[in-house]
Amino acid sequence: MATTSAFIDIPASADQVWQLIGGFDSLPDWLPFIPKSELSEGGRVRSLQTADGGVVIERLQAFDNDAKSYSYSILQAPFPATAYLATIKVEAQGQGARVTWSGQFEPVGVSDEEVVALFTGIYQGGLEALRANYPA
Repeated sequence: MATTSAFIDIPASADQVWQLIGGFDSLPDWLPFIPKSELSEGGRVRSLQTADGGVVIERLQAFDNDAKSYSYSILQAPFPATAYLATIKVEAQGQGARVTWSGQFEPVGVSDEEVVALFTGIYQGGLEALRANYPA
């Protein structure tokens, strides 16, 4: 099992950041490379369209509004990995918030290092896009 995580500090309260990213259907609100999200199965499954026309289908595995976190698995995606489980969490950090995006997965047809680099890049790029919503 390979793992990776990325975090970013944001100059806004944890409540403000969670308000933007805490909905399982909210990725298009802050993640430019996901322009479309549709929920099904009572809000437990999201079908995402990527900016290049790809499709990623994810299932909500855990949601904790009080702890400002949720975890999800991938049901279908063009990634070289299986057994994917990721968590997005927002925590108070001084006057601002720290957002951590972490995941674990089994590589398929690639090395651990290659799939870790892929997801680290996705997480870091996504967090930097999130940060852009909060000018200092």
